Amino acid sequence: METKRKYDTALEPRAPARPVERPAPAAAPSTRNPGAPLDLDWVRAVRVNRSAVERRAATIPTRRTVKKEWQAAWLLRAVTCIDLTTLQGDDTPSNVLRLCAKARRPIREDLLQALGAVPLGITVGAACVYHRWVAIAVEALAGSGIPVAAVSTGFPAGLNPLPQRLEEIRASVEAGAREIDVVITRAHALAGDWEALYREVRAFRDACGAAHMKVILGTGELATLTNVARASRVAMMAGADFIKTSTGKEPVNATLPVGVVMTRAIRDYLEETGHAVGFKPAGGIRAAKAALEWLILMKEELGERWLSADLFRLGASALLTDIERQLEHFVTGRYSAAHRHPMV
Repeated sequence: METKRKYDTALEPRAPARPVERPAPAAAPSTRNPGAPLDLDWVRAVRVNRSAVERRAATIPTRRTVKKEWQAAWLLRAVTCIDLTTLQGDDTPSNVLRLCAKARRPIREDLLQALGAVPLGITVGAACVYHRWVAIAVEALAGSGIPVAAVSTGFPAGLNPLPQRLEEIRASVEAGAREIDVVITRAHALAGDWEALYREVRAFRDACGAAHMKVILGTGELATLTNVARASRVAMMAGADFIKTSTGKEPVNATLPVGVVMTRAIRDYLEETGHAVGFKPAGGIRAAKAALEWLILMKEELGERWLSADLFRLGASALLTDIERQLEHFVTGRYSAAHRHPMV
């Protein structure tokens, strides 16, 4: 039977050289993506022209420049979208408490005063930790409004038995995590077993309950951009609130070409279903300049609605240090030594 769906080919060369800024979605900001039945025809219809995507990605650092007070404003916005993260084998309670203190006050008070930004009440988007540290982080952030995000499902490989991964999600939610970053089984995407991937992510979503779910695709291990696009669609149909590039542990993590593919998958899903899904690049984002590039990508591909923490996050730790140094340079004309910043 011939389908009436008009399959999107936005990942092909037809995309305009100068992307049109998109209006905000009609859905209210608090509306979650409920998911949709798996549509294999729609998943398999996508094809990615790698050369076209790479050409588009190469324009992002060059098409716009943000200077002086505008750059300071964009960097402050970037801070509010950071998932401030510590996912190291040597994490300790004191490490996590320091992370949470920085999450509450990410920018030094003297810099905020000089920028006139004290009334903004700037905090990060979330604090992201292993399940073991969720309870400590929840207590440390009590009353701040900053959610705790837990990495679950056998992070970073995602190869634990499914019942264990589901139990880890439920345990993190019970401990107070309001966001769960889950890891897909990459083998499902590599084998083209989209039904298995859909069932897995749907089970994760059910286990999350009211907690928002960010689905980590591990894009550096998915072999092709077409697999990235298809996995993005399946994750959104299974109910992802966010799709996320990487664990930060892969050899290749967040890259702009992958960002182009995933943001256009989000755009297609919005046009098809009316539901807005968030995006989180993670891994290797250490410089303020890179944060600006990701913000520009969001503005150009998805529009201003995706410049706030409910639909955009940057998974990072060292990034905040560089942003603070850039803000100090804007205020004083000098770069501070990195050791002056407590997240080093």
